[in-house]
Formats: sequence, structure tokens, C-alpha cells
Amino acid sequence: MFYKAMRFGRLNSFLFLLLLLSSQTAPLTVNAFTGTYGINYGRIADNIPTPDKVVQLLRAAKIRNVRIFDFDHSVLQAFSGTGLELVVGLPNGYLKDMSDNADHALSWVKDNIQQFYPQTRIVGIAIGNEVLGNDQDLSESLLGAAKNIYNATKSLHLDHKIQITTSHSFGVFDNSYPPSNCTFRDNVKQQFMVPLLAFFQQIGSPFCLNAYPFLTYMSDPKHIDVKYALFQKNPGIVDSQTKLHYDNLLDAQIDAAYAALEDAGFKKMEVIITETGWASHGDPSEAVATPENAKTYNYNLRKRLALRKGTPMRPKIMLKAYVFAMFNEDDKPGPASERNFGLWKPDGSISYDVGFPALKSSAVSTSPFSIKDIRARGWLTSYSTVFTTSMMILFLLLRS
Repeated sequence: MFYKAMRFGRLNSFLFLLLLLSSQTAPLTVNAFTGTYGINYGRIADNIPTPDKVVQLLRAAKIRNVRIFDFDHSVLQAFSGTGLELVVGLPNGYLKDMSDNADHALSWVKDNIQQFYPQTRIVGIAIGNEVLGNDQDLSESLLGAAKNIYNATKSLHLDHKIQITTSHSFGVFDNSYPPSNCTFRDNVKQQFMVPLLAFFQQIGSPFCLNAYPFLTYMSDPKHIDVKYALFQKNPGIVDSQTKLHYDNLLDAQIDAAYAALEDAGFKKMEVIITETGWASHGDPSEAVATPENAKTYNYNLRKRLALRKGTPMRPKIMLKAYVFAMFNEDDKPGPASERNFGLWKPDGSISYDVGFPALKSSAVSTSPFSIKDIRARGWLTSYSTVFTTSMMILFLLLRS
């Protein structure tokens, strides 16, 4: 019996040592997304609701996952105590400084993340946006910035609570049709993408992709069925190599990303869609940018995400996506479509009905003074005192 006890004790010690070693080597994945649906809250506009009104709108719509493209303190403060889960953006213009100076990265995290956390539920930091394949100088700074920001969160004991990511455009890919044939472009793969993916694999971060069937369809309308892009009923396509069937373009784009990741040696990395949407208005050359198509895409996207399933190539990895965007942003440059991706208009009314409510105006009291007004003015105590005194006088008069 003593021998069995010793053997059991050794087994427990071995298991404990194995657990300790695995915890030191395996990345601890941060849960930075609840459910499947999120939204981008862009603010390149001079006529959109204030951040506190935006919070009201998000709560009414029951949208919990939110991405912003900067670290504006008025937004961070407005989200305090709301329970909404926020990904904060480090804009591209900061990447070189963050890469060159670790102390600046630490100061940035202290000033713009730590001081608001955890009252504001910051779950992620997005390091730049669509850098690789678009800007050589910024591409050289991206990994260094990501490492320095991550190390700053680690020194502040936030690394297991806040996820570090960066979003890529579809322009980082080559040969994306059929999906299984996709690879990363040669000019980004070995020099930039593989080292970045190796770091993200080490810290447990996903691959973040901005995928727009709207843009892909416009680039080749002769060969892409618009119904395929809008999640409507259509014959779909069959990948000639995998024999997998695709009934919508977004799933095919995501699986193209999975194929590129596998080709680069990162088969187990998750893909999350950080931007997708459809414009409701555009230039004459953007004829498919209509309210009807935007409504169809966004409504069907919600239905697709509500299925809580994966893609044909990765059926067990539940698809997660942030729609673009909350509002039409009138100060954005470029074609008219860039300013018309919003689910809501600047006044808080819906652009088209996909099941979300409009922003309700504050209720107005029918009485000149509500109880809240009386209490705020300090009158409630006075009325109580007058009432009590009057009752005492009445009682004495009745006894006499």
C-alpha cells in the first residue's frame, strides 16, 4: 500500500511538471471576441452622434464587439462601465515610433490602455491597418511595433487580457481562385508576413482579414455572380482541387486565407474578419452600391454569422466578423462608396432595415418638474419637512 501511495505521488508530480512545462510553452489565447458579430465604429465625419449616444445605440442593438481605429479618450471614457468589448487602434502613423522606441510603446500603453482598463473593457490592440503590401517603410516597422506594444502589455501584466493583432487587406494574397490555390504574394511573404505570423502564433493571436465581396465583385463583374457575392441563392462554385462547394464569396475569401496560411506553415491559425460590408451609394461606376444590395448583404451576413459555423475548409472554426461600419463617414476621401458603408445615418436613424433599432431621442417629462429634477435641486427634503410639520399642526388642532 505504501508503494502504491509513492507511485501515485510520483504520478501526480509528473503530471504537475508536465502541466507547468506546457503552460510555459503554449500560448494563452486571449478571448477578444464574444459570439460571432461585431462592428467597426469609424469617426471620420463631422456629423455623427457623440460617443455616449453611440453606446446607447450599440446597447439597443445588442452589439457587444466593437473596433475603433484610434485611441480617442472621449470614446474610451464613454465605453467605461458599459460591458462593451473594445479593440483599440494604433494608427499607421505611430508604427515607426513604436517600433524604434520601446519606452514610447510602454508610455503609449500606460496612457491609452492601462489608465482606462478594466473599467473600459479593452480586449485588443490593433497595430496599424492594411500595412503589408501597401507601404514598404511601414511594412518594415510593423513587426517591431507589434513586439514592443506586446512587451509593454506584458510588463504591465495585461498580456493575458489584451490581444495584439493587425488587419490585412486582400491585397496580400496571390492566386486566390480557387480558394485552395491561394498563397501570399512573394513581395510580402518571406520578408514580412512569415516573421509576423510566427510572432502571432507565439502569442496566440489570429490572422485578421478585411474582406469585401463588394470590392471583389466590382473588380470582375463579368465572371462573378452578384448573387454569389450577396449570399443569395446561386449555383456557387466548386474548388477543383478540394472538391469543396462554396455558395457565397465571403466563405471562399476566408478559405483562401486559410490556404495561404497553410502554405506558409501556419495551418492552425484562426482567421477573423475585421472588416466586411457593402456600400449603399457610390459613384456612377459603382452601380451595385445601392441601399437594396447593402441591405441584402448585411442582413444575409447576420444570418450567416448566426449559424455559428465555420467555412467549408475549416468547418469546426466558428466564423467571426466585424461589419463595416456603424455610420456613413462624410469626411473620408476616395470614391463615394467609401462614405456610404454605414448601417446608421448620422442622425442615428437606420440606413436600411437589417433588424437593428434607430437611436431613440431622450424621453421628455410631461411634467415641468420630475422627481429627478426636484431631488437634483434639493427640493425633495424641503417638501418632506413642510408636509411633516403640517401634519403635526393638524394633529394638535384636532386634539384641542
